[in-house]
Amino acid sequence: MSDQFVPVRRGRGRRPAAEVRAGVLASAGQILMRDGLAAVTFDRVAKESGSSKMTLYKWWPSPGMLAAEAYFAQSEQALEFPDTGDLRADLTTQLTAFVRLLSDGGTGSRVAEIIGAAQMDPDLARAWKENYSAPRRELARARLHAAQQRGQLRADADLEIIVDHLWGACYHRLLVLKVPVDESLVPRLIDQTLRGVTPAGA
Repeated sequence: MSDQFVPVRRGRGRRPAAEVRAGVLASAGQILMRDGLAAVTFDRVAKESGSSKMTLYKWWPSPGMLAAEAYFAQSEQALEFPDTGDLRADLTTQLTAFVRLLSDGGTGSRVAEIIGAAQMDPDLARAWKENYSAPRRELARARLHAAQQRGQLRADADLEIIVDHLWGACYHRLLVLKVPVDESLVPRLIDQTLRGVTPAGA
């Protein structure tokens, strides 16, 4: 389980809003990872974080939205996208981190639960897209665009399709095939994807 899910220690007096929010997210994240999405309720999170339910209702429209943000907070640092100038190395670093996150302590199952719930919850679906999938996709697209500008990818390479090939393959295995997503997939996936978009002699 991620160290980012360590609850904020409670002190005396009124806590700053940022500290309260961090504590709520930490508690929600612990519950999510330990017991699943259905276990993330405002009652339980309020009790475990030492916050009021009114505070939770003020900040999150639903427990699902709270659980999703807890996952966003957990994954943000783990999924940073490096730019060392070596595209293959950077893709390997980022995809390996992504695969490790999905296979760490049942995180993949929790991601599948959130995505599944989002199919029936428009607010959760919008939060997932606006706060997680779209920003993460843009980071990948920007890194690929930088490689394209350096001549490391063909000028006519479709960057959106490359993103689909790399990260979409992981989600397909997780959500559709329901097979383990392990690190051995990463070099093969990158090799097969880059083979069709790398300039001759690059």
